[in-house]
Amino acid sequence: MSITTVITGSASGIGAATRKLLEAAGHHVIGVDLRNADINADLSSAEGRTRAVADVLARCEGRFDALVLCAGLGATFEPAATIAQVNYYGAVELLDGLLPALKQGKQPAAVVISSVASTQLPWDKNLLAAALQANDAATVEAILAASGAKAGNLAYAGSKNALTVAVRQRADAWGKAGVRLNTVAPGATQTPLLEAGLNDPRYGQAIRDFVPPLGRRADPTEIAAVVAFLLGGQASYVHGAQIVVDGGIDATSRPTQF
Repeated sequence: MSITTVITGSASGIGAATRKLLEAAGHHVIGVDLRNADINADLSSAEGRTRAVADVLARCEGRFDALVLCAGLGATFEPAATIAQVNYYGAVELLDGLLPALKQGKQPAAVVISSVASTQLPWDKNLLAAALQANDAATVEAILAASGAKAGNLAYAGSKNALTVAVRQRADAWGKAGVRLNTVAPGATQTPLLEAGLNDPRYGQAIRDFVPPLGRRADPTEIAAVVAFLLGGQASYVHGAQIVVDGGIDATSRPTQF
């Protein structure tokens, strides 16, 4: 029986690589992206997220087997508040909205793409954490406006940290619903998002200096392979975990914290 998998951010980068890998393995993929997807949706707005959920449910007739949430924006995007909206709410609201259909699937599982940046900003120092959890867009915008040149970095790391926490906070309910839920935290990966950062005078040098012990950036296919593993039967007891796929950056930057 074919596995029906929903992937957001399916048109490029990690999402596109994941789609290609899963389709080769026999999955029927429903892709969601801003454009060039089976379902075109703007996840930066509440209306767009609601429509995305409705369109997915209509397309899969209220039942599917796997969910991969890859859609996200990097630190270079402006306005910075949109980064937080897409990275956090574009994942959390789809998780909650699609769970009833996903738990009807066969051996259902979900994977959310976080970032190694989520480990570099502790929850108790994340200025956006409370506002994101409270769905307080005005406070998120105010905090980012007051952050000046650091707004993009805060929006990216803060949203990814809050997203990982949100996934972990759902582990109990999702486990009881019979659906495994995990995050993957990539490091520097050769995607259009990273290329945009390299070409940005504010961030380019820092990205070039961000070299892991393995000495290279990841190819999107390497992240997709971990996503595929987490969706499959070999990961049947992996739940509520964050798998860091970063070439060793996290280990070298904070070896005593894990």
